[in-house]
Amino acid sequence: WQDGVLGTNCPIPPGTNYTYKFQVKDQIGSFMYYPVTAMHKAVGGFGGLRINSRLLIPVPYADPADDYTIIAGDFFNKGHTTLKKILESGRNLGRCDGVHINGKVAKGDGSDEPLFTMEAGKTYKYRICNAGIKTSLNIRFQGHTMKLVEMEGSHTVQNDYESLDVHVGQCFAVLVTADQEPKDYFVVASTRFTKREVTATGVIRYTNGKGAPSPKLPPPPVGWAWSLNQFRTFRWNLTASAARPNPQGSYKYGSVNITRTIKLANTAQKVDGKLRYAINGASYVEPTTPLKLAEYYGVADKVFKYDTIPDDPPAEITKVTVEPTVLNLTHRNFMEIIFENRETAIQSYHLCGYAFFAVAVETGQWSPEKRKNYNLLDAVSRHTIQVFPKSWAAILLSFDNCGMWNIRSEVWDRHYLGQQLYVSVVSPNKSLRDEYNMPEDALVCGIVESMPRPPPAYT
Repeated sequence: WQDGVLGTNCPIPPGTNYTYKFQVKDQIGSFMYYPVTAMHKAVGGFGGLRINSRLLIPVPYADPADDYTIIAGDFFNKGHTTLKKILESGRNLGRCDGVHINGKVAKGDGSDEPLFTMEAGKTYKYRICNAGIKTSLNIRFQGHTMKLVEMEGSHTVQNDYESLDVHVGQCFAVLVTADQEPKDYFVVASTRFTKREVTATGVIRYTNGKGAPSPKLPPPPVGWAWSLNQFRTFRWNLTASAARPNPQGSYKYGSVNITRTIKLANTAQKVDGKLRYAINGASYVEPTTPLKLAEYYGVADKVFKYDTIPDDPPAEITKVTVEPTVLNLTHRNFMEIIFENRETAIQSYHLCGYAFFAVAVETGQWSPEKRKNYNLLDAVSRHTIQVFPKSWAAILLSFDNCGMWNIRSEVWDRHYLGQQLYVSVVSPNKSLRDEYNMPEDALVCGIVESMPRPPPAYT
């Protein structure tokens, strides 16, 4: 009810406000918020969200000396209305104009104020999120290594990294120990998989340190095979005492039977002479009535149809339809979703309302035999997964969370031009244990705006 996307909620009218209320539960870690309407994300409105562990549930590392948030991303010099017009004219946004770190770009001439401060000998936590529009970033700390400890609500095996690829929509948490000569150092963010590399820096200052950061920056990695291999090193910390997702005992996800497999293949094609992005041949268009409201009010048939795309798309997708796409899923089914990237640009997919187990990312085409390569023991539970060019990614999860949930490309020109869909998960028991009734203060719009509110559906 409070997801903040147009398939669930009405947009907040100009000049008004709306307060979202939600329960923070078992995903202890680093997240971010951002607007999903139009191209508003291109001009800010984003920030970090920290979900802290209760004292009864200790995290698997010592308390850091301080806790910092890095929100990095690409930016475009054009305003969001101009970017929107570019997309609506049938073009994509092209390459970004720059990269920022917390909204800033260091000059590097000694005049920059530090973004963060560290004291020699102490260890600090940095939560790193990519809030950009379309560009993967590589993050590194000049002269320092990072110990990865958490990804999107799951504690990881504590591996050390010189740099980390953070794809659009993803959040990591790392520990950095101030073990170098006390002076200034750069934190560096560079674009990945782009013809022209763009780099931004921010200053980290040691307290009582003397000296400007070295102008010699640590180089970024080359190629996406490096990034794929890094993904394979990420492992879930099974000994951590933090709460863990456990529908149907699915923290032992490797032994749960799969009840349905859905393959989602992305394509780019022209419809009526204009560029559209699609999933399984359907390019999503926003109806004026949120899907969840239409379903709750009993008028779904006037707004959308269920299951208009196949679970297994054909090898060649030649026709694209423009429509709201909604998959009807069975509550508590344990499912496998394959994201198949048939194009030459990297993808990043997000699933609202859930954490899923990212069990494999590989090159080529998926087939059932590929399951033998899945990590069925300690794959990280997360909500956003990258898919490399001409490659696929597999996720496993239990659809135990009732609602109307968005699966979308985090590459925002693709998202805006149709590369998204929704899944409907309804409790057959009509029980308040599974879902709340529509909140009294929920906004209404579209065809349900003038309709009487239905009686509570759940008891």
